[in-house]
Amino acid sequence: MGLPCAWLAAMACVSQPLRAQSSTVSGAVAVSSQLVDRGLAITPTTPILQAASSWTSASGWSLGVSGATEIRSPGHFSEAMAQVSRDWSLSSDWQMQAGALYYDYPGNAQARLFDRTEIGLNWIYRDILTFGLSAICLTNGTHHVPRGAADIDFHWPLAWHFSLSMGVGVAQKLIQAYESYGYNNRLGTGVYRYGHAGLLWSYGPWRVELDRIATNPVIPRRSGSLVAQPWVGTVSWSF
Repeated sequence: MGLPCAWLAAMACVSQPLRAQSSTVSGAVAVSSQLVDRGLAITPTTPILQAASSWTSASGWSLGVSGATEIRSPGHFSEAMAQVSRDWSLSSDWQMQAGALYYDYPGNAQARLFDRTEIGLNWIYRDILTFGLSAICLTNGTHHVPRGAADIDFHWPLAWHFSLSMGVGVAQKLIQAYESYGYNNRLGTGVYRYGHAGLLWSYGPWRVELDRIATNPVIPRRSGSLVAQPWVGTVSWSF
């Protein structure tokens, strides 16, 4: 999902083991330095409060919702997301997840151009490697032709509760949003690439992560709030 904006939403929708005997409800809250989605900034560089919750059934179905707001403007939502997904166990090592998501960005005129629905498939290997394919359809404007994206995320445990976190992705450019700000020659056609690399520390319900964000081609600074800061930090607590 691009990290680190969407990882909290994903946390709220992660399925419990399929052998579970009853449904479960879980959640998470976090503070991030910026909200970033597939290499693009959704908010200015300011502390962001995020909250997410999910319900997971013993059969592998999950329903999840999440929201984010700037701490300096409480009640002014920057992002809202809803997801329904279904998990299958393929083997002792592999799991597959199919899901549908809806994203809404009510607090930013530029980001609202990225309001969308997504249908995706993910293959997960031992919670270490995740490969996902997504079909994306914008819900605003007139550009509703589906676009595709592919993401690979890698998580490797280290000593003393630390982990290495890395991810790369490629997506077809959302032409409507880019053309609206007059730089479609750089970002209006084809695909763009994004990625992150960072260090994560987790202990019980607590998680601290610092990531280096990269986007290619580099977005010109005149694009304003679409430019993500090179470093994004997040502190979260799950329950």
